[in-house]
Amino acid sequence: MRQICAAVRFNFLGFFRSSRTVIVFLLSAIVCYLLSGRVYEVVIRFDTPIQAAEPFIWTFGDSQAVLLVSLLLIFLFSDLPKLSAFTPFYLMRMTRRRWLIAQFCYVALVTALYVAFVLAVTVALCMKNSFSGDLWSETAAILGYSKTGQELHVPSTIKVMESVTPYGCMLQVGALMFGYSLTLGFLVLFGNLLSDRKYGMALSLGYSLYGFLLEPEVIGKLLGYENYQLYRIRSFVGWISPLNNAVYGMHDFGYDNLPTVAQSLLIFAGILATLALLSGRAARRYNFTFLGV
Repeated sequence: MRQICAAVRFNFLGFFRSSRTVIVFLLSAIVCYLLSGRVYEVVIRFDTPIQAAEPFIWTFGDSQAVLLVSLLLIFLFSDLPKLSAFTPFYLMRMTRRRWLIAQFCYVALVTALYVAFVLAVTVALCMKNSFSGDLWSETAAILGYSKTGQELHVPSTIKVMESVTPYGCMLQVGALMFGYSLTLGFLVLFGNLLSDRKYGMALSLGYSLYGFLLEPEVIGKLLGYENYQLYRIRSFVGWISPLNNAVYGMHDFGYDNLPTVAQSLLIFAGILATLALLSGRAARRYNFTFLGV
């Protein structure tokens, strides 16, 4: 464990001073600002308060928002696995398996930090009009009980407000986003281990494209389905699309043929376990190349 922790600390050296990190976090803040504008527009229009967790819940309550903010992690993880002149020092003192576990821990910690940053930015943007009580606000009632939410494409639904409190919903939305983003990071690492950082970006982009194309609305338009027929596609896609598993509104609330939040997290755990095993096999054949003195 001490060797793994040392390798993880080494991966974080210069992380916060890296231009790649600064650019990704700045872009994520801009994306949060643009996406949360829909929610803040309702607050300004009706002059109503909003619960502190609601901006994060409503902003990332649809697949497109989750996809946009998660795609930035592909650029952040594009340099995996972390290699430098000090890497041979670690490889001579630990097995490849432990070194690979350190890479997984690094990806998990960075992803958790990224999701926490997105949450903090989204909450801060509406802090002026928010309150901290664990109760749904008047703004949430307006979005859920009227057509305002549909007009502004804010995914606020009554079934969400009836099933969980705001902070509980925030934790579940964050966990789903973390699970999906973590699979992207593991996929980049696995692809780069296959052939000297050539396939990581391609695999992760293809994974994202797969989720985007499995949107119920997109498939419905291609098949010529009416809106009332989309529930059939939504029930099927909700299980096989990792991106839809990352959307809180695409889950079962007692009367839908959709996965529960716990089942979606298990699906992500299965994907991560599979990628970890494949990465372990790829790491055995990975040829480390170190240039310079």
